[in-house]
Amino acid sequence: MARALRTLTQLMGWSSVVIGLYHVVLGNAAIPGAGSAGTTVDSWGRFMGASFVGYGLAWLWAARQRPIPARAVRWLAGVFLLGGVGRLLSLAVHGWPHWFQIVLAVIELSLPPVFFWLAGAEERASRRASPRAAAST
Repeated sequence: MARALRTLTQLMGWSSVVIGLYHVVLGNAAIPGAGSAGTTVDSWGRFMGASFVGYGLAWLWAARQRPIPARAVRWLAGVFLLGGVGRLLSLAVHGWPHWFQIVLAVIELSLPPVFFWLAGAEERASRRASPRAAAST
């Protein structure tokens, strides 16, 4: 399970960095259906893209730790889940978005429970492997 956590954490990090850079470079063109949304939305989208790059870097930082810090994974997964909840609120207020946004919402709502479940896997594995380390904590 620790290997699955490390792999998923790295995947979240790199995909967030790539998606964020995509939004920084393309602006409105990166958002299905938002091509004519105007300069204000373009500016906001590019800023949020940069923020998403930072979010991805936080995932990559967590993936490089030994063991991967469960607390950081839970917080990062919680932020991702909050994004999915935001999409549900938008759906309730404004109706169905572009189909790709629905796919993203499914990912944002289904992946965090996996991270919550796996979060402590590597910490538990390292405690089992090193009883002395567990005794000192």
